[in-house]
Amino acid sequence: MLALGGWQTQRLSWKAAEQAFRDERVAAEPIELPAAVEEPSALHYRRVLVEGEFLHEKEMRLGARSHRGQLGFQIITPFKRASGNTILLNRGWVPLERKEPRHRRAGQVAGQVRVEGLFVPGGHDAWFAPENRPDQNIWYWVDFVSLSAAAGIPTQNFIVDAGPAENPGGFPIGGQTIVTLRNEHLSYAITWYALAVGLAVIYVLFMRRGRKAAP
Repeated sequence: MLALGGWQTQRLSWKAAEQAFRDERVAAEPIELPAAVEEPSALHYRRVLVEGEFLHEKEMRLGARSHRGQLGFQIITPFKRASGNTILLNRGWVPLERKEPRHRRAGQVAGQVRVEGLFVPGGHDAWFAPENRPDQNIWYWVDFVSLSAAAGIPTQNFIVDAGPAENPGGFPIGGQTIVTLRNEHLSYAITWYALAVGLAVIYVLFMRRGRKAAP
């Protein structure tokens, strides 16, 4: 129990440091996204600016995503940059009834646009996330290999989440990145330490009773 309490204390420290890192990055002024990203970790959770055009005909849906308690999808669209390369850009959330582009035509902006977003890593966001279904154009987690293949671009090692700027017609709704980490490790640590103390007290009382009962 003491070991578990110590582990939770370590997790608490790590979470606090990671949260401070994210908060500092998000608060910094946005920068132009380099044409080539050599070290993605150096840009994690930085606000970046990209210019180019959306390839709407290749958009992909990230399923089982909620916004204010309503279930829907997040729309990932290949974004052909003015510099020539194409990246994955998460435009934001749409409700179930607007998953098809024809139900949000105003938001399918054409031509050159400038977007501010957050540079984020991909990967599993839950231990029990279902398998992605590229054949149905539905993803449950950001798998760069299959998403890049569906977009017809080289495998990416990052994704840009669009910021909260409103799109024409109101959809997709940007600013969906979860930056704040859930951190309940302090309560877990206190629980384990309290259990350890309680067990120690019970042990002492048990030993005292045993000595008194001895002939």
